[in-house]
Amino acid sequence: MAGLTKLRASSINLADDFNFTGDFTGEDSGALTLLQTQTASGVSSIEFTTGIDSTYDEYWFVLNNLHPANNDVTFQFNGSSDGGSNYNVTKTTTFFQAYHLENDGGTGLSYQTSSDLAQSTSPQHIMRNINNTDADMSGSGIIKLYNPNSTTYVKHFFGMTNYYHIGGATATGYFAGYFNTTSVINAIQFTANSGNIDDGTIQLFGVTQ
Repeated sequence: MAGLTKLRASSINLADDFNFTGDFTGEDSGALTLLQTQTASGVSSIEFTTGIDSTYDEYWFVLNNLHPANNDVTFQFNGSSDGGSNYNVTKTTTFFQAYHLENDGGTGLSYQTSSDLAQSTSPQHIMRNINNTDADMSGSGIIKLYNPNSTTYVKHFFGMTNYYHIGGATATGYFAGYFNTTSVINAIQFTANSGNIDDGTIQLFGVTQ
């Protein structure tokens, strides 16, 4: 089967038997390995202090239905170079947001200067102004961290989240940047800017290239 790149459903007789040997490679061959799952229940932070090392060149954080204890809360994250003793790595970032009101009364797409960082050690915003007046209001998303074990390059990250905005809207946040250090990034912390994280889970995956 040398040179085979695609299998089409119309070319396969499902009544036949198939035996595949060797390695399968290609752009879809990357695999996710679940390393940790942490569940929030009225906690001030969620921290990943193990599992981020030289094993993988790319790590994903999958955020599922994070719900704040307080109203009008912004979720945020930060990185550590000392295993979580301090979360104060210098970052430069961008953030823009799209929204659509539930009553169809407005839409928008704008850059959010209050959520970007310029050589700052402050946490990076990942979801802005989440409502908590109803139990079903929450936010979810994914963050990708690239080559955190490098001692040569800065550490890039990218994220996309969707959340119930306090204005009665669905809002999508897009953020990206880099930890401006050649030291390793070996721990990540998630917090709310006010109160606790009331509910939700965050999973850490390693990505095999």
